[in-house]
Amino acid sequence: MQMHDILQQDPEIWRHFTCAEEYEEIFRDGYDRFPHYMSNNREPFEPRASRHLAEQGYRPEYPDGQPFAVCLTHDIDSVYRSVLSKGYAALSSLKNGNFTKALASAKQVRSKKLPWFNFSEIMALEEEYGARSSFYFLALAPGDQDYAYDVRDLEGEIGAIADAGWEVGLHGGHRAYCDPQALAAEKQRLEEVLGRPVIGYRNHFLRFRVPETWGHLSRAGFRYDTTFGYADCAGFRNGMCHPFKPYDLKAGCEIDILEIPLTIMDGTLDRYMRLDAGKAWEVTRRLIDATERCHGVITILWHNTYMEGERLKFYEKILRYCREKGAWMASGSEIASLVKEQ
Repeated sequence: MQMHDILQQDPEIWRHFTCAEEYEEIFRDGYDRFPHYMSNNREPFEPRASRHLAEQGYRPEYPDGQPFAVCLTHDIDSVYRSVLSKGYAALSSLKNGNFTKALASAKQVRSKKLPWFNFSEIMALEEEYGARSSFYFLALAPGDQDYAYDVRDLEGEIGAIADAGWEVGLHGGHRAYCDPQALAAEKQRLEEVLGRPVIGYRNHFLRFRVPETWGHLSRAGFRYDTTFGYADCAGFRNGMCHPFKPYDLKAGCEIDILEIPLTIMDGTLDRYMRLDAGKAWEVTRRLIDATERCHGVITILWHNTYMEGERLKFYEKILRYCREKGAWMASGSEIASLVKEQ
């Protein structure tokens, strides 16, 4: 029995899965997002739809019989540090007694740009845990909102990521989620740098509209999306911790794209939910454990700019915990390929 057939057996679960309330809502936040605080979903930490699937015998298979999967992802919003950030790094090193590093950081304050090219370090860390991930790059043009770097300047770094077996996907700009022309232009720009088709996507600031954005992405030729999650709350937006084909309630049909729903974003934990490290870990562990019980996929978004200090330690704690549980930790493209085979 197909996933949609199982979910349709329970009208309440089906309504939750299809995001019926988002067709009816009249309020969206300043980024045109449907926030959790406007939702009727009062159990965001419980994957109710996936739990229903599991109870009905739905259980996907993962490599080597691993019990569940972790989709590791990184949005690359910035690759150059600001002068303020450079100064802070110098002061932090000085405070920690690392005078050599402090001196080097101080010298870099005078330079115009200091690359935040920590991609190789991220991959090396993940490799220690038998994991791979996806890097989503902005491919904006000068003058676009939040234009921070020219993706053409990163051809070497992007090529190295792809050649190592990690994924390069598109991080759509502010208009891409609702503007097919902007979406196509950004996809083409990144593909010219990468030298191969781009199949994975996440929109900047998690801007998304149900069901329109899925349709735009499908027609643009993407195989999967992983934007779909709340910006203001970690958890399961439509009760799913399994990748799924969305259903368009307006058209009455399935949309030809795979959604790998986003569960945890770094900024959601500290900036939106305002959790300290202890509470953030409690939420994270609870979501991982819930996904394991349903034999699902939990998607983690950790920006490259969060890969230092205590935030880096938190990310490594996630990797360690998931490895101890025997999870398959993979990129979005690897998970999309596995789903296609089953």
